[in-house]
Amino acid sequence: MVILAIGGVGRPVRALDPGEDETWVTVEQLERVLDAVTGREDVRLTFDDGNSSDVEIALPRLVERDLTAEFFPLAGRIGQRGFIDAAGLRRLVEAGMSIGSHGWEHHDWRRLDGRLARRELEAAPKLLAELSGKPVQAYAPPFGAYDRRLLSRLRRSGATRVYTTEGGLASRDGWLQPRTELRHDVDQEWIDAVLGERDGLYRRAGRFLSRVARLAQI
Repeated sequence: MVILAIGGVGRPVRALDPGEDETWVTVEQLERVLDAVTGREDVRLTFDDGNSSDVEIALPRLVERDLTAEFFPLAGRIGQRGFIDAAGLRRLVEAGMSIGSHGWEHHDWRRLDGRLARRELEAAPKLLAELSGKPVQAYAPPFGAYDRRLLSRLRRSGATRVYTTEGGLASRDGWLQPRTELRHDVDQEWIDAVLGERDGLYRRAGRFLSRVARLAQI
């Protein structure tokens, strides 16, 4: 299956981090992708960062298509301008969406130790669970970055699933899940190439199998 990673949608209402505009899509682009995945059991949707557009733009469009998604907010930015607040987090849960952790701020988890690591990997999911009323056990490391040390730590913390951004196929029940990012230039050609034909998904299975072989050494 394919798992899509979506950032912000529509016109930003805050200053974007450097390079963040690369993963910001228009409402029309999102709608075209959602139309393409409606009814597809071999595609999953995820949203990163906890932008206010998750609730204001994405949520109603997901609901009207009977789609669900997993949302990975930054716990440290809950309630800030341009980001989801506690009420929005509960709205997602009430609509049948799932909540995972993207950390506290947008840091590379491989490079953290001590207090900062505990804040990103422990305090963030705890706060998100308290605000949403649901356990938070899935993680999406910022930048999709991971290494053996980080994966070991996430396993010890009880992570049920970890999402990256390597692209390619994902195993439905895998613990480490590669995602394909939506970029600012997503168009119908991209949608057709990534999602258009189910047979096309399996022609890319070589990438997935090579990743499995590599991870077996971790």
